[in-house]
Amino acid sequence: MAEWTILPRPAPGGPRRDRLGEGITCVAAQNALYWVDILGQRVHRFGLADNAYAEWQMPEMTGWLLERANGQGFIAGLQSGFHALSLAPFSLTPLAAPEAHLPANRMNDACVDAQGRIWAGTMRADGSGEEGALYRLDPDLAWQRMDAPYAIANGPALSPCGTLLYHTDSAKGLVYRFALQEDGTLGPRQLFLTFPPEWGSPDGMTVDAEGGLWIAHWGAGCVSRFTPEGARERWIDLPASQITKPCFAGPGYTRLFLTSAADGVDEPLAGSVFEVEAGVAGLAPHRFGG
Repeated sequence: MAEWTILPRPAPGGPRRDRLGEGITCVAAQNALYWVDILGQRVHRFGLADNAYAEWQMPEMTGWLLERANGQGFIAGLQSGFHALSLAPFSLTPLAAPEAHLPANRMNDACVDAQGRIWAGTMRADGSGEEGALYRLDPDLAWQRMDAPYAIANGPALSPCGTLLYHTDSAKGLVYRFALQEDGTLGPRQLFLTFPPEWGSPDGMTVDAEGGLWIAHWGAGCVSRFTPEGARERWIDLPASQITKPCFAGPGYTRLFLTSAADGVDEPLAGSVFEVEAGVAGLAPHRFGG
């Protein structure tokens, strides 16, 4: 394939572009990608075998959706908190609102660990302040506030062995690493990477089968792979400056996809979903245990 391609998404007047594409995930049983447009308040689906595209309007800003192991659709992170989401037929059920006292905040990014728990970060919707936090939602729907403060909590990702949790504060250009215990407790926050200004800001992340950490660069138009020791081993340039989230998908998880954002920039391909040649396979995503 070429260095990059874009997913075809028909829409009236031309291809669909996301104001703030984010939260991309794969559903292996469907061989399909799902992702959100946070500012456009949409959920998207793209079938990798048949190129079938669908979208759903959401009632508020939605940062992510993650598959449930019980076959009952997804858990979604909306501005108002955790929700159960079904798309066919569409239904949305509130589950928990950890920040009901912070109505200007919203959920931003999340992942699932091997025990079926969701790790999700929050931020002020306008990107200001330091009122964000990292939460854990357990399969029994109990939640805990695990770490704070954050300006823009972003990109949780887990090492292949499941004993390390990576998390970022995009506004500060910092990537952290935590020891993760089987019972869901975290060790102390440790600084893993500091992004220099020319790298933009660390956004969404994923880990490949070899333990490499792939980080989307907001403001620098690329995705990079870092070794477990923190060395920038390679990067792939893209024709949009605001890259937001990587995701491995397809048979063997050998295809790497990335969301991007068009909000605030005048770039023809901003807001597209890109596919790039990673040269390494990813990991099957965990599903929420509840």
